[in-house]
Order: sequence, then C-alpha cells, then structure tokens
Amino acid sequence: MIESKIADIRISFIIPVYNRPDEIKELLESMVQQTVNTFEIIIVEDGSDNKCDRICQEFQHKLDLKYFYKENSGPGQSRNYGYEKAKGNYCIFLDSDCVLPQDYFRIVQSVLNEDYVDAFGGPDRAHSDFSILQKAINYSMTSFFTTGGIRGSSEKLNKFHPRSFNMGYSRTVFDTTQGFSKMRFGEDIDMSIRILQNGFKTRLIKDAYVYHKRRTNLRQFFKQVFNSGIARINLYKRHPKSLKIIHLAPAIFTLGSICLLVISIVYSVFFLLPNLVHILIIFLDSSLRNKSITIGMLSIATSYTQLFGYGSGFIIATWKRIILNQKEYAAYIDNFYE
Repeated sequence: MIESKIADIRISFIIPVYNRPDEIKELLESMVQQTVNTFEIIIVEDGSDNKCDRICQEFQHKLDLKYFYKENSGPGQSRNYGYEKAKGNYCIFLDSDCVLPQDYFRIVQSVLNEDYVDAFGGPDRAHSDFSILQKAINYSMTSFFTTGGIRGSSEKLNKFHPRSFNMGYSRTVFDTTQGFSKMRFGEDIDMSIRILQNGFKTRLIKDAYVYHKRRTNLRQFFKQVFNSGIARINLYKRHPKSLKIIHLAPAIFTLGSICLLVISIVYSVFFLLPNLVHILIIFLDSSLRNKSITIGMLSIATSYTQLFGYGSGFIIATWKRIILNQKEYAAYIDNFYE
C-alpha cells in the first residue's frame, strides 16, 4: 500500500463544463457561501458554444477562480487539463450540475487533515429546491429498488469507487495513474479502479455530499443511463474483474420485463404481477422518502427509465463489444450523450 501523506494540503477544485453557464453560476454561488474558502477553482470550458466565461468573471473578485477554454475532448480529458493548470497538491472534481452545502469544504479538509486518504468520493442528494422531476430522478439513481443502493452508500470505505461528480485525489495519484483515460463514459470508475490497482487507498466520506441536479427531462436522463450501461461493458473489456453480478441486474430486469409483457399479451395479465408489485414498492418508498405522492408517481417513470435505459445500453454493448468484438465507441454512434 502506497503511503503518500501530504503535510500541507492545498486543494483545487476542477470543474469541466459544456454548454451549461446557468449551472456554473449556481455552483459558484454555493462556493462563495462555504464556511471555509481557502481553495482554488479551475473552470475548464470543454469547447462549449454557450460559454460561461462572463459568469466566471462575475465571481473572480469573490473566489480564487481561473477560467480556461479548450477544444472539446470530453470530461475526462478536461479534468486532466484542469489538473495541469491547478496549483493545489490535492484536487476535487465536481460536475457542473452540482451545488455544495455550506460545510462541504470544511468537512473534506478536516477529514484529510485528521485521517489522510489518497483519494475520496462523496454521495449526492436532492436539494429541497429541486424540481419534483429532479427529486424523482435522484430517487431512481440512489434507491435500493433501482440501483441496489450502491451509489455513495457502500460501507467498504477503503475500497470505494469515487464518482466524478464528487471525487478528489492527490497529485501523487495523478502522476502515478496519468489521470483520467480517454473513455467518454465510465472514465471516473476506470480512474477509481486504476487508483486501487496502483496501491492507493480510497474512501467514501459520507458527510461530504453534494446536491446533484442531474438531467431535467426523461429523454436526456434515458440517454445518460443508456450510455452508462454501455460504459459498464467497456469497463469490463478494460478491467474484466470489475463486472459484478449487481451490474447485470438492469439488463436481466429489462429482458425479464419484456418477456413478461409478451407472455401476458398471449396468455394472461397475471404474468405482469411482479412488475406491478415492483411499481407499488417504488411508489410507496419514494412517496415516504420524499414525503410527496406526486414524486412517488414520477419515481415510477424515472425508475423504469433508469432500469430500461441502463439495461438496454448494457445489452447493446454486450452484443457489439463482446459478441461482434467492435471498438469501444461502437455502441455510442447513434446515441452519444453530450
């Protein structure tokens, strides 16, 4: 195990952005409100048409903020670009659609100073101000009944795979791993796998959560999770041991649901009972968690969008990447998510 304790931790935030100036404004506003603000911010504009340079200018007198524009290359390469520009010896990566609670930076800084870890990740939550659809999407991405509850809730703190919407690692980690790969999706999990393979320690810091706005309509959300399903197979091709049984669940669910639907049409609607029970569980669980029947109803739609989107992406990628042995980007051609 590599020991790389930093005596004087200096933190830089790296935030890639693509055509989302309004999101950057909300994120920067939350960073101004941090109870401790001894950090640097690097904004990397990844070839956007709708730039956020003017937004960044508004905050430069309030924050230690630097803005860079580059040609589009995807989020992973933009994070690497930002790391090269950063002065900190420990960098935190955020997605542009996140908002920070006031104590986020203080919590991370305190944990790293008291019990250092080479790389960390934090969970995501829905803010009370989010739309009901965003809250329903948040439910579908974090619920045990959809994702198995594996995002940001693992108790295996020293084997946690940080996700790019809320992750950080040291410059030693970057120098050893050479940063994010050229994968357009799943690059954060690929990075986490390589961090562990190189002998570094990772940890989930549960209190270092962010408010994650995610996608604002079901079509965009479907494309996001569809490409995540493809990415899981691409990760398997790079790291065969990374594929776990739980990753197969959405694909099995998708195929099983289609089979049950066909059988119910031919024989009896009774065969749809498993899906109806599942729908009822989602409705009740989400309604209770969000204290809203409306969000509970919407969670049925977002949960099935999540399951069928991820499942179908996984199935298509299995066919193209494993059966036909096509290249890594093959399954993305008709549905590339920007």
